[in-house]
Amino acid sequence: MKAMVLAAGLGTRLRPLTDTRPKALVEIGGRTLLEITLTRLRAFGVNQVIINVHHLEDRITEYLAANHNFGMRVEVSSEAVLLDTGGGLKKAGWFFLEDVQRRDEPFLLHNVDVISTIDLGQLVEVHKNRWALATLAVQTRDASRQLLFDAHFQLCGRRTGRDKDSEIVRPSPNLQGLAFTGIHVLSPRFLTLMTEQGVFSIIEVYLRLAGQGERIRGYRVDDSYWRDLGKPEQLQQAEQDYRQGLFT
Repeated sequence: MKAMVLAAGLGTRLRPLTDTRPKALVEIGGRTLLEITLTRLRAFGVNQVIINVHHLEDRITEYLAANHNFGMRVEVSSEAVLLDTGGGLKKAGWFFLEDVQRRDEPFLLHNVDVISTIDLGQLVEVHKNRWALATLAVQTRDASRQLLFDAHFQLCGRRTGRDKDSEIVRPSPNLQGLAFTGIHVLSPRFLTLMTEQGVFSIIEVYLRLAGQGERIRGYRVDDSYWRDLGKPEQLQQAEQDYRQGLFT
């Protein structure tokens, strides 16, 4: 199975830690975020990965070489200009389409700055069983940005900002707001439907395609441990969680 790790961000909220190293090489429990992510992906059957890089990218390529790519096939997608999540995936899309015989096989997309115990294997199976174009791991959590789903967990819109302004692309009664985890499964056909150019968020593509009737589904992972690692205090909490055995 293949996956993409989104690791090109500047990590500005983690300064000064990221002044001299990329966010992906920040450590928790003596292990880098990149190692933790790759190890988890490998445990769920991923053996080929592409990683997008930008800030201090040489540090990442040197780190991968020194660790023999953690026993996986690893490609690096270098971004001279940050392309955001959608643009980054589009640039790396060749990786998932290179093997004609495996072009129907779904792949994982995973932010490097999130840590979780989400069952990635189950997430992939749910994606397959629903014949979804994309399946987003979501949870009940207080967040300034939320995605809106109907009773069947079809994406219908989003709420953003303090005032919770809503953008509805697929009207439906009783919409529920859920927070995205930064972990998703996509079918390769998604890559052929990305008409956006340049710098753009993958959420924008999800909303457009959901409005056109494509199956962009949510999958709740409320019972799984999850933490965003974008701020120093979140790293400190994750370090405590690691010591308590909440994740490995």
